[in-house]
Amino acid sequence: MVPRLQRMFASKKLSKQAQWHKLKRKPVDNELSHPADGEAWKDFDRKYDWFAKDARNIRLGLATDGFNPFGKMSASYSMWPVFLIPYNFPPWECMEQSNFMMGLLIPGPTCPGKDMDLFLQPLIEELLDLWKGVPTYEALTRKSFDLHAAVIWCIHDYPALSTLSGRVTRGYYACVRCDKNPCFRRLRNKMVWYVLNNTPEVEPFIEYVFY
Repeated sequence: MVPRLQRMFASKKLSKQAQWHKLKRKPVDNELSHPADGEAWKDFDRKYDWFAKDARNIRLGLATDGFNPFGKMSASYSMWPVFLIPYNFPPWECMEQSNFMMGLLIPGPTCPGKDMDLFLQPLIEELLDLWKGVPTYEALTRKSFDLHAAVIWCIHDYPALSTLSGRVTRGYYACVRCDKNPCFRRLRNKMVWYVLNNTPEVEPFIEYVFY
């Protein structure tokens, strides 16, 4: 993954696009037109202002999910691709498949499960190197700089959340918002989670999820 990001700055065109979010984006109040308009991006910039000062530093999204490559439920096999998506690009380029970077491809007869962290270790080591900074040549300025990158989003479904993080996503503690203070109730033979509304005058059970 590190060589792929370094090659990106060897192109003048891609180097400009990687800085679009800061140099050419025109934010509009109360409008979300780019990931940089989101609160997660802004909060990250507030915490790590040194990272935000250089527009060339890359914000990444990590996406993964398992699937059966044979398309047959009777055939037991699992493939887990792990993609990294750079979100510095303009919105029409962020989700172009040509910009996706496949960091890992984990095959096997079953889901990686608890061994997922072992498969992720080489990728994590690369990400740690990128956080510290890797020397990179930029064609636009014809100078070298230290390229930093950070994962600020993970994109996956609920079962993959359990596989990646190791946290419980089933049973009494399935709600990721409530965590150790579960907000479940029994409703006949169903388990129900509810989100409390901060306004006491309104019915507190504003959202139900059945398990």
